[in-house]
Amino acid sequence: MIDFGLSEEQKELQRLAREFALKEIRPHAEEHDRAGKFPREIAKKAFEIGLLNLNIPQNYNGAGLKVLDEVIIAEELSYGCSGISTALAANNLATAPVIIAGNEEQKKKYLGMMTKELTFASYAVTEPQAGSDVAGIQTSAKLVGDEYIINGSKQWITGASEAKWFYVLAKTDPSKGHKGMSAFIVDANTPGVKVGKKEDMMGQRASATHAVIFEEVKIPKLNILGVEGEGFKIAMKAFDHTRPGIAANAVGVARAAMEHAIDYSKTRTSFGVPIAMHQGINFMISDMACEIEAARLLAWQAAWAMDNNIRNTKLAAFAKRFAADTAMKVATDAVQIFGGYGYSNEYPVAKLMRDAKIFQIYEGTSQIQRLIIAKEIFLR
Repeated sequence: MIDFGLSEEQKELQRLAREFALKEIRPHAEEHDRAGKFPREIAKKAFEIGLLNLNIPQNYNGAGLKVLDEVIIAEELSYGCSGISTALAANNLATAPVIIAGNEEQKKKYLGMMTKELTFASYAVTEPQAGSDVAGIQTSAKLVGDEYIINGSKQWITGASEAKWFYVLAKTDPSKGHKGMSAFIVDANTPGVKVGKKEDMMGQRASATHAVIFEEVKIPKLNILGVEGEGFKIAMKAFDHTRPGIAANAVGVARAAMEHAIDYSKTRTSFGVPIAMHQGINFMISDMACEIEAARLLAWQAAWAMDNNIRNTKLAAFAKRFAADTAMKVATDAVQIFGGYGYSNEYPVAKLMRDAKIFQIYEGTSQIQRLIIAKEIFLR
């Protein structure tokens, strides 16, 4: 049986997230965007009402929600502001590898840390010369006695300046390619960990993005996730968990852009009638509505598969690729509908267009999603 209806609990989560987005996020979105200000106070409120740490199991005091529940919430928060919602959701990507591969001691310490009080963690994989090509990372981890010594640098790390710990991917055996990569938990206050200056980003400016440098960083052997050589596999599994949520974030941005376009087209007149009455405009909005609905359903399907223990790598790539490209197209068309006003930062669609672009880049570019889809089609 196929059922696209939400349960009463899911409707309540959706309502809670939508109210939070409208009351606590959207009124402050412009301020945080202009100043590039990290939304710590908003995060504190989200933590207090249970909108953070959604993927952490209940036995570590997390919400223990299903991936579909997370996706429903993600759309609403991003509808308020995707820069702020990314800052709030960065923990999901950092904690996913610990949930997937951590032992009981690691889970109690690091997942428990996230739920005890407002705490941030970051996913540190991308490097200056290795973004989409994760196997090309150069950060190394060498086992010396009971410690690993980590050296290297990471780039574009979301929430790095706020993080208490990092999920770090490093090479323990460079001769083995991606099978020689291992995953580690690194406490941010470990000697040798240095966070670079805040990047001046085009969009999603509320999300603190920095480089992170590791110079002779010594961590306990116990801080490896799984065993040596499993790091790449852990990182990819984490993406299967988080990409449906990123797709939903993109849907939230697209939905906001469409609503602004609809409202504007009903009040702006041209040739004696609202521009919404012109076929050139209402066709654009019709396409927006159709593509947003399709993107949402792809995100839901990918999340549902994960919740039902069905391998969702291809479905997650479908959702991430389509939703990211949809967000960019819808936001661009919204600017077009606003005309000259849309190009002005005084109007909301300019920010939405800037925010939308990153969905085609982070957590795997739209081109990488196509490669994943092709591999799933031809090699499986």
